[in-house]
Amino acid sequence: MGLWNFVKDAGKSLFGGKAEAAEAPKEEVLKAELKDLGLDASGVELKVEGDKVVVAGKAIDAETKEKIILAVGNVDGVASVETEDDADTQDAVFHTVVKGDNLWKIAEKTLGNGAKYEIIFEANKPMLTHPDKIYPGQVLRIPKA
Repeated sequence: MGLWNFVKDAGKSLFGGKAEAAEAPKEEVLKAELKDLGLDASGVELKVEGDKVVVAGKAIDAETKEKIILAVGNVDGVASVETEDDADTQDAVFHTVVKGDNLWKIAEKTLGNGAKYEIIFEANKPMLTHPDKIYPGQVLRIPKA
């Protein structure tokens, strides 16, 4: 079992505004978000338990599962994402954006070279649409070097 923490009130709002009392969205809303992002969630079940989302089942590959974890975790009202089977994501590396971060600084810190920021950007598509559009509290996937 894997558990990843997110900043509950820093994520993308799927309600058109801030979530009512930072309430986690329902499973159907999260599934619609995955579909809108073009992520293939076949074989994956989502369960919302309070402010935690449980990801069960097998994704098509480890990269897609990591992106599913990030896509649902970086939603307003979600404080954590738990996986029931983490054999394919046990080596996943995530980075929580802090104030003053940009992809160059994150690449320097995690990959040893700021010029590799495009690798991080590509690894977080389709959730990221532009390298400059990151925010404090957002969690990013850091690909293996």
